[in-house]
Amino acid sequence: MENNEQNNEKSQNQGQRTPRDRKPNPHRQNAQGQNENRPNPNPNRKPHPNKRPNPNREVDGNVPDREAPNGNRKPNPNRKPHPDRKPNRNQNAEGQGNRQNPNKKPHSGNKPNQNRGGGGKNRGRRKNVTTVNDTMRASLEENLRVKDATMNPWKQIDISAKGKIRFTPLGGLGEIGGNMAVLETETTAIIIDVGMSFPDETMHGVDILVPDFSYLHTLKETKDVYVIITHGHEDHIGAMPYLFKELQFPIYATPLALAMIENKFNEHGLSAHTNKFNFVTLRKQYQIGDMKIEWMHNTHSIIDACSLAIETSAGTIIHTADFKVDHTPVDNYTMDLHRYAYYGAKGVLCLFSDSTNSHNPGFTKSEKVVGKTFDSLFDLAKGRVIMSTFSSNVHRIFQAMERAVKHGRKVCVIGRSMERNVETNRALGFVDIEDKHFIEVHEVPKYAEHEVLIVTTGSQGETMAALNRMATDEHRHIKLKPSDTVIISASAIPGNEASVSGLMNKLIKAGVTVRYKEFGDIHVSGHAAQEEQKLILRLIQPKFFLPVHGEYNHIAKHAKTAVECGVDERNILLMSDGDQVEITTKYLKKVKTVKSGKTYIDNQNNMTIENDVVLDRQKLAEDGIVNVVAQISQSNQKVVGKPVVTSHGLVPDKEDKKFAKEIEVLLETMLLNMKPEALKNHKDIENDIRSVVRKHVVRTKKRYPLIIPTIFIV
Repeated sequence: MENNEQNNEKSQNQGQRTPRDRKPNPHRQNAQGQNENRPNPNPNRKPHPNKRPNPNREVDGNVPDREAPNGNRKPNPNRKPHPDRKPNRNQNAEGQGNRQNPNKKPHSGNKPNQNRGGGGKNRGRRKNVTTVNDTMRASLEENLRVKDATMNPWKQIDISAKGKIRFTPLGGLGEIGGNMAVLETETTAIIIDVGMSFPDETMHGVDILVPDFSYLHTLKETKDVYVIITHGHEDHIGAMPYLFKELQFPIYATPLALAMIENKFNEHGLSAHTNKFNFVTLRKQYQIGDMKIEWMHNTHSIIDACSLAIETSAGTIIHTADFKVDHTPVDNYTMDLHRYAYYGAKGVLCLFSDSTNSHNPGFTKSEKVVGKTFDSLFDLAKGRVIMSTFSSNVHRIFQAMERAVKHGRKVCVIGRSMERNVETNRALGFVDIEDKHFIEVHEVPKYAEHEVLIVTTGSQGETMAALNRMATDEHRHIKLKPSDTVIISASAIPGNEASVSGLMNKLIKAGVTVRYKEFGDIHVSGHAAQEEQKLILRLIQPKFFLPVHGEYNHIAKHAKTAVECGVDERNILLMSDGDQVEITTKYLKKVKTVKSGKTYIDNQNNMTIENDVVLDRQKLAEDGIVNVVAQISQSNQKVVGKPVVTSHGLVPDKEDKKFAKEIEVLLETMLLNMKPEALKNHKDIENDIRSVVRKHVVRTKKRYPLIIPTIFIV
């Protein structure tokens, strides 16, 4: 009742509030010690029709002063209300902060919270905080140290080591194939692989490309040089015969790689140089010059592929060469990841790693999935099966042969390189198929069509390969039939897309069934995708990283993957062929550029084609040629008779006479303006004629042909 009377009295006093009964706070007193009237925040606001009135609220919206809860807070008689503060809806008529809800049932059995202090005294304080004592802190620091050592094992490297090495790629960077690089110390140089690559369509008459060996000639004069081979693919050993025609060095490799090199040496008449061969054993270190080198087994699209662990005075170098991480390889010999981890834990100074498939996410499929595809294709085939793939991909060939034996087919191997590689792998025990399952090419007609498998070369559309000759009906023994099924178990090498497409057109015109890309697993890559690259990066955890093997966009993408895996981007360099990089325990930097490039090879005679010959062929193909033969009288400076003008690739035949007349007029005009003494030098006259004809052709035809003048002065 007393409170209600006070409320009525306050409503009559037009909202004036009496000061609360609390001790004055000397820090919050104003100058006059009086409270201001609290204005109505919104005098035009209408009451909500569904809102129940608060019996404890005054008419003017003010709430009576409340007593301090729990006795901890007393009213401040000198405190003025904030003019913008909204009414507190939680205050009841007695001024207490907790408004009772009449519809809310009381809780029973709840114990009071002993940790909650009255009046928010302990508000903001963390509860149940773990006490971190010195022992625990020391354990945390030790665990952080162990984690850092685990993620950065290269920190074990002796930073004071004075060793210095140089790495120079001479092929395989900025391109696919042609892999070759040099790693050298002060006294020793090792050549890692000597591979070939394929020409593009502008290199007329060129069959293969091999690296330029000029830098190796300079090394031979000052250092001990050795050849180190990682595996037997053509893009890693294909240029070996051409190197040995110029320079001979000791060769270290696994038995299969050396056997394939021996076959090449025999073809080129270099069999005497097989005394340079040194057969290596996996997981065994070899002292080669002042380096220690170990071959570590990896999985790739060829048997006996290896990576290299090279210990130098500067530190350990890991070169993966070509690889993928195949957990279910055909021969069941998986990648030796234990050895990679072993060297990684010791601390690796620099990692060189294959970048070919660096844009491919995930994992590269296992070689075994191709065998399952062969099962389906052999079931669908009603006649002969003709399978073409890379001659060095023996696992692929072996899987096709296994399916042939299973389906009661005889195996016929056609193509020189295919026959040679199959026999080599059979001799070494890598292909375990009995002789009774093989037949010669001339025996094929003796068997029913559903009893024959032909394994052949030509998956890249090579003109002289067996499959292309079959497609053009030029093969001596095999004539294609509509009942034949041709399986192309390979992908087009960059630059060979047009050749492969042309081969496909020829096969389809021949009426055969072609199995190519419509079966997703008819071919799988032999190179690591991103997740496999990450695995190697994490196993090795190198200080420096140099991506190799691939075009520039491939190595740039691989570098980004390495950064994601913890390699400092300042410790990565993107190289091109000819760049020489110096590596020490403290830095990685490019120091100079050496001569690099390609040498053109004609496979018909295994001879080198000079650069100017290839350039002339390109010129002829693009702009044509003009021949001018004329007799000039020295006495009157006139052409004797009519000049003979012939052109090829410049004007059509029907315009030959018109073009010849134009050249004749040019010669007569030039001779009239020429000084008599100029006729004494044939070379000067020919150069003048070449210049005049070139200007005319450029002006009229917008071409730049080869111009060959032949002049007789009489």
